[in-house]
This record gives sequence, C-alpha cells and structure tokens, in this order.
Amino acid sequence: EISVQRQTSGSVIANSRSTNSVQGDVTASQVETHAAVNGQGYFVVQESTGESDGRAIFGGVDFFTRRGDFILDDEGYLKNGSGYYLKSLPIDQNTGAVAGSVPELVPFQADFLPAEATTEVTYRANLARLPITAAYDDAVPGSHVLNTAGFGVNPTVAGAGFVQGVDEQAFMQGSIAGGAITAYDSIGSPVNIQLRWAKVNDSITGPLPAGPPPQDQWNLFYMEDSNAAGAAPMWRNVGQDYVFNASGQLAPAVPNVTIPALSVDGVNLGAITLTHGVDGLTQFNDSNGNASVTTISQDGLPAGELVDIQLSNGGFVSASYDNGQTRNLAKIPLVTFTAENELSRKDGGVFKQTFASGQPIYNDAGQILAQSLENSNTDISDEFTKLIVTQQAYSANSRVISTSDEMLQDVLSILR
Repeated sequence: EISVQRQTSGSVIANSRSTNSVQGDVTASQVETHAAVNGQGYFVVQESTGESDGRAIFGGVDFFTRRGDFILDDEGYLKNGSGYYLKSLPIDQNTGAVAGSVPELVPFQADFLPAEATTEVTYRANLARLPITAAYDDAVPGSHVLNTAGFGVNPTVAGAGFVQGVDEQAFMQGSIAGGAITAYDSIGSPVNIQLRWAKVNDSITGPLPAGPPPQDQWNLFYMEDSNAAGAAPMWRNVGQDYVFNASGQLAPAVPNVTIPALSVDGVNLGAITLTHGVDGLTQFNDSNGNASVTTISQDGLPAGELVDIQLSNGGFVSASYDNGQTRNLAKIPLVTFTAENELSRKDGGVFKQTFASGQPIYNDAGQILAQSLENSNTDISDEFTKLIVTQQAYSANSRVISTSDEMLQDVLSILR
C-alpha cells in the first residue's frame, strides 16, 4: 500500500496592528502652549460642530488624543492642529486648588488680574550709631539728635506725634532718609510711602548713666501730606519707640508695628503692618552716617493685564500679567483605558471610547511635558525594512510557483 501525503494549501490574511500603547519620540518645541505626554495617557478634547454668533458650538462628546500642538484661538480656547479643543480643570483663584473633577472647556480670556491692597510692608535696616544729619556739627555735642525745642508740636510723642508743615525744614535737617516703597490701595492705585528716621535720645550726649548699659532711642516717620502747610501734619510718627542697647540690638525687640490708618496725600491705605522681624533693625557703626535699608517690600499689587498664556510641566495652564505676576488658571488631566488598543480611531489623531476599551480613567498615569511634541510612533526605517523583507519573500514564493508550473507542464507533456 502506498501512502500518499497531501499538503493543504494555506492563505494570507491581512490584519491591522494596534500601536496605541507605543509612544513616539518627544522633541522640543518653541511654542509655549505645545505639550507632549510622556508615558501613558491621553488629552481629553471635544470637536466644534458649528458656530453661533461667531462663537464655537461643541457637540458634547469627549474624544481622546495625544496630539498636543495646542494654540490659543481667538475665543481663548486651546485647540490643536486637527481642530480639537482641549478640556481642563479650572483652578479656584481664591484658594489655588483645582475646582471639580470633571474637565471642561475653559476659555482663557484676556481678563485683568484684580488689584490687591497693601496690608504689610517688610522693612529691615541698620541705623548708623552716629547719624550724619544736615544739622550735625561734630563740634556740637548732641547735634545729631533731633532738636524739638523749636517745633510747634513735639513730633516724638509716641502714637500722636507729627511734624507740622511749618516745621518741615527743621525736621528734614534733623533726620535721615529711611527709604521709600510704592504701595497700592484697594483699586490698585500706586501710593509712594516715604520714610525718615530721627534719633530722639542718645546716651553719648552726656555722662554715661550708672547701672544698665546706655540706650539710644529712635522714631520712625512717614510722609502723610507732601503739600501740608502751617499747622497741618506733614510727617506722621508711626507711634513706636525703637530703643537700642549697647550691642546695637533692639531692647525690647519690635518684630512689627501696626499703623491703624496710614494715609498719604489723601489716599487712605487702611491698617498697614510694618514687619521688621526679631533682628531686622540694628544700630551699628556706619561711616556714612545714614540708614542702610537691607529689605523693603510690600504685599500689594496693581491690576494686571494678561500678557501671555503658557503650559508648564505637570500640565498647568498659567497666565502672565504685565504687573509681573503669574497665576495658574487650569490643570490638564490625563486619562487612560483598561484596553486602550480597543479605542475607535478617528481622523485627526483622535480616538473614541468603545465598550471594549472601557471607561476613561482619570489617574494622570503619564507626565505632561511643556513646550514639547510627540512625534509619530511609526518608525519609517523599520517599516521600509519590513517592506523589503516582504517583497523578497513574495518574489521567492512567486519563483516557487513558476517552477511548480513548469514541472507540471513537463509531466503533462510526458503523459501525452
């Protein structure tokens, strides 16, 4: 018995290869609103279905993409090159926390940043042991101390002292400049606060007292009315005696002083706290004889106009304003899927969830890189190599078929 083995013919089936989970190379971009996803995750986007009164209308269906070439359109939305609009989580400007957990289409309008009134002035300085005032004469003992004898009102009375307009010249000659700072009222109007120091008591003007170390006393003044005349107040005492011991330290310490109603040229700033810190004010020798201000700053802000929108690493949309401030406006979430290769592909590099892919999971599995773009995850050189291999295999198989056909023709010829 002769056993005949027969070979069953095969076939070729064409299948698509899912590459959703394959990441492309990330390259840098010069556009501040471009972003790339490093690792797993997709941006959440929506498409516009039309316009109404010149404004985009959205279909309400979420799509998912890794295409991050977003730019700001004329309505303030971030839109990528395929025309899909980015969804994000708005940030509460009062708390700085992300508001809500469901992303939405957030327009980043050219709004003003509200002004913030000044409530605190941080002030640190060293006062010269021997202040060189305009009235100082090294031949006259005590000439560096403010002489209040000729003043209409004693300006050194703590809490109520002030310098009358008529005494401006005497005060300027008996005091030294303490610096200036621009503060802001509730609507952002700038107010220039000028400060001056006057030494009102000095241990070296007479015999050293017995007992505790000698102490020096200073008063701090601010300009209240630059146009004051006659008996009207021009410079106001902040209401605090600053007493320094022989080591040049405040004794007792004065970490801060609150001025109940600081007013400058008719603009009332309200209660202002001067913060010095525990050792922010000292009295050491200074050959220049002045007040060396080391820190002077305040916490107020003028209103700010939007200048620029940019993305930062981590997925924050931030705005820069012309008052030098930066604010985070929104947080871009990333979503993943249980079976991301089961997503339904659409034109423009976007995907739509399916029953097989599962629901989107908001877990920020990947990382958002600012000013970056993800390139295609298709390796052209690798695909060309595969094409050449396939072509060679096809040619070889074609040659086999041709040879088999020739052999069959020879067999048929013999039988004839």
